[in-house]
Amino acid sequence: MLALKDYRSIIDLEYKPQSREILSEDEKSAICDEILTTLLEERNEIAAFSYPYKIKRDLIWGYLNQRLPNPISQHFLELQNRLFGSETEENGIVDQASFQYSDGIALWQGDITRLNTDAVVNAANNSLLGCFIPHHKCIDNVIHSRAGVQVRLDCSKIMGLQGETEPAGCAKITLAYNLPSKYIIHTVGPMVGLRVTENDERVLRNCYLSSLNLAREMQLKSIAFCCISTGIFGFPNEDAAAIAVGAVKNWLMESGYDIHVVFDVFLDKDRQIYEEVLKNINGGFVKK
Repeated sequence: MLALKDYRSIIDLEYKPQSREILSEDEKSAICDEILTTLLEERNEIAAFSYPYKIKRDLIWGYLNQRLPNPISQHFLELQNRLFGSETEENGIVDQASFQYSDGIALWQGDITRLNTDAVVNAANNSLLGCFIPHHKCIDNVIHSRAGVQVRLDCSKIMGLQGETEPAGCAKITLAYNLPSKYIIHTVGPMVGLRVTENDERVLRNCYLSSLNLAREMQLKSIAFCCISTGIFGFPNEDAAAIAVGAVKNWLMESGYDIHVVFDVFLDKDRQIYEEVLKNINGGFVKK
């Protein structure tokens, strides 16, 4: 299993602030035409663009989901970055500094790809290459799709050097490219079978610890966690939240490292679960 020092020289980890502009629909449609031309040529298909903009954008989403981590031209990346950067601005950037933190922890409900934390944590699969199912709504697909093809390319380089799938409970880091955050930390949670085992609990705890250790190694000051291993990975939401909060609270106390931690939830039931867990641990938790 590769440590940061083993792979940081083969990918770009120098964060550079992105300049973004909000494009008109006509401008975005024209960019989509160019992007689709490249993607269809790669697939040995003929380009025909009589579709409305939204349909063309959905085609790009699906094709990029399926695209293997092969090299791509700088011109393609520039077009993609203009389009994705505009979408980031349109979606609205949520400033983590506006949250109310209790002992370094905040709870926020919403789309993690809108947060400007130094890092967002992706619940990855063990290939680290993202989800290849077109338009799938898993967090792995959403993060890769909004960040850009560079993330899959970076992860492919890391995995090629590692020479084996990513062990569950470990973590790797890449730039976040077109997201408001600076970095994406990729971690593989446990996939639960008939019941949660002690090893499942240990691995899930390690996902949070590995991610925090990596954030500290990169000297990051804020990090947002999604609900790792819930959903299709089968970890019960209540148990996962208790492990997540306990792991983070203990790490913050033992490490003494100054970092803001955001638990990001998307579903109402997860917000309610985290509110209760944090309330029980803190004896009263202030959230925004």
